[in-house]
Amino acid sequence: MSQNEKTFAFIIHPIQIKKDVARKFPFLGKVLSEPVINWASQFFPPLYISEITGVTSQETGETIKGWFLAVPYTPPTMLKLPINQVYNKIVAAGKKAEALGAKTMGLGAFTSVVGDAGKTIADRLDIAVTTGDSYTVALAIDALYEAAKLMGINPKEATVAVVGATGAIGKACSQLLAKSVGKLVLVGRRQDATEAVRELCTGKGAKEVTASVNIHDIYDADLIITVTSAVNTVIEPKHLKPGAVVLDVARPRDVSLKVIKERDDVLVIEGGMAEVPGVDMDFNFNFGLPAKRAFACMAETMALALEGIFVDYTIGRDLELSRIEEISTIATKHGFKLAGLRSFEHAVTDETVSIVRERANDTRKTWSPSFGQI
Repeated sequence: MSQNEKTFAFIIHPIQIKKDVARKFPFLGKVLSEPVINWASQFFPPLYISEITGVTSQETGETIKGWFLAVPYTPPTMLKLPINQVYNKIVAAGKKAEALGAKTMGLGAFTSVVGDAGKTIADRLDIAVTTGDSYTVALAIDALYEAAKLMGINPKEATVAVVGATGAIGKACSQLLAKSVGKLVLVGRRQDATEAVRELCTGKGAKEVTASVNIHDIYDADLIITVTSAVNTVIEPKHLKPGAVVLDVARPRDVSLKVIKERDDVLVIEGGMAEVPGVDMDFNFNFGLPAKRAFACMAETMALALEGIFVDYTIGRDLELSRIEEISTIATKHGFKLAGLRSFEHAVTDETVSIVRERANDTRKTWSPSFGQI
């Protein structure tokens, strides 16, 4: 296979609606309101955003290229419209990727969870499709354990919660965490589905595994992974105990901005951010991360292209644990790795961690849950 054949595309869409629209169309992002953007988005075709250049394997030295394409739908629009209309728009973006020469395509954010999580999209396209969820899981757990280390938390003795435990990423994270944590708390929207995940996780190593549909049950958790497909935030300041670490993998975010404003005694980090290999690597578009940094789902798409794997990889709602291990190995081989920790678009520094630990020590002396105020 020649170098030019190892190509990829990645589909994005507006999440922070006005801000994200302004990244590509500054004037429109400034003058249009969110309701107008939500309404108008359903009439726009898929958009070419940029060419991604300089992605280079540390193993082979091979350089590949790809493209960002955007589905203009916002999350509220995708939830409101008939599912086939949403499929058609994503497929149209896929056809645009095919025309550009992409051999594999990654589905970003809500495009990876609508409907059947990529299966129908893959069936309607000739190029390979992945949601990127396998590497998202691998990097999320790496990030959670790195944050735990910084906060002095031993996962083997900790209570760990997974919010959104019945989704594809949540279920896989739950099964992997069950092997190496003290107590596991699974939170989902339906008790029966959450119980089913609990059964998968029982007997793997955790001393206790519980299933709940009550978000308040995360209060005892030292470490939390949250990965729902909710449009609105689900974790508020009152849900977290002092010193807790929350890893927010969801886009849109699951953790309310109130947490960062009101709770300087907890550490909130974003889902694992990957460093992309290549001295001259450039996305040629600012999607909110520092240079040469990508979300794990993007990194999976690029790693698959570098490896020359052009078949549907991570689609559907049941992730294969063996595939999570495989993509982690492939990504590491080509030079992708966890690229530090970030919190609400800012780097987590040693000073950040020191402040959180100090404030947590102080507030533990007087803190009590405020669930009675709910």
